[in-house]
Amino acid sequence: MRARNEQRVGLVNGFAAYGLWGLVPLFWPLLEPAGSVEILAHRMVWSLVVVGGALLVLRRWAWAGQLLRQPRRLALMSLAGTVISVNWGLYIWSVNSGHVVEASLGYFINPLVTIALGVLVLGERLRRAQWAAVGVALAAVLVLTVGYGRPPWISLTLACSFAGYGLIKKKVGLGGLESLAAETAVQFLPALVFLLWLGSRGESTFATEGVGHAALLASAGVVTAIPLVCFGAAAIRVPLSTLGLLQYLAPVFQFLLGVFYFHEAMPAERWAGFALVWLALMLLTWDALRNAHRTRAAAEILAVELAHRASATASGTPEAASACPPQATDPPATASSVTGT
Repeated sequence: MRARNEQRVGLVNGFAAYGLWGLVPLFWPLLEPAGSVEILAHRMVWSLVVVGGALLVLRRWAWAGQLLRQPRRLALMSLAGTVISVNWGLYIWSVNSGHVVEASLGYFINPLVTIALGVLVLGERLRRAQWAAVGVALAAVLVLTVGYGRPPWISLTLACSFAGYGLIKKKVGLGGLESLAAETAVQFLPALVFLLWLGSRGESTFATEGVGHAALLASAGVVTAIPLVCFGAAAIRVPLSTLGLLQYLAPVFQFLLGVFYFHEAMPAERWAGFALVWLALMLLTWDALRNAHRTRAAAEILAVELAHRASATASGTPEAASACPPQATDPPATASSVTGT
């Protein structure tokens, strides 16, 4: 019962995290007339304030000293902060410039770019379905290039920057709050200097557009931190395969907002390109679920075999364990435990 409750809490947090990320295009236009760079700078500054306050309450500071004593990890963390700054800034600009649909495409193709990075950087080997998904995605990019009259550079930059950010974070190995604190600490001083410079020129909107506008700019830190906290709560409670499916909620919501709320154009060529991307993602998801099923089945069979051998050894008849190893096709219990029925 407790495990079921934990999984339910994890699912609620997963839906909340990806749902909030999917609805964030509604927030950035509220910050106008601030420009994209000013919004980005405020997001950096206030994110550190919010996350630093959370870490102070939780008393989780030991990691900071360890990070400062490890130059390589510190350099990687600085690189992660730079890469996610590009991602954040471009996303804010694209939403406030009427490119919500193209931005959503970036997060649709992000898993495919992540796979490509795994091959190119980590030397991973792809299964046939994964190769097919990558091939379909490349065809989608060509179709979308025709549809937009140019390469979908917003989508590609968002996807590549976020995939690269994920790769760097994997190498650093910090938790969600700690990682965001380190990244925003890297961003904080340049962002603060920019905001002070903007204010000295009389071009800052923080103090000139009223208390409500200032509060909205400050709330960018909360908008950044809350989905990350929900994601962290989900990641420790639900399987990665479930998280992998939930991640598509964000670009789906963004796409729907772009088409039906912001009324962005979707000619036939773009529909065709998006259809190919969705086909690639279906191939990828099918392959991931099939592989996870096979892995669980193999683990169940191995566990039954080890238990059988241990029981035979304890009874003093180890030869029975080697004579009657369980077969993959034998026990119906294996199939039911894998499917959850």
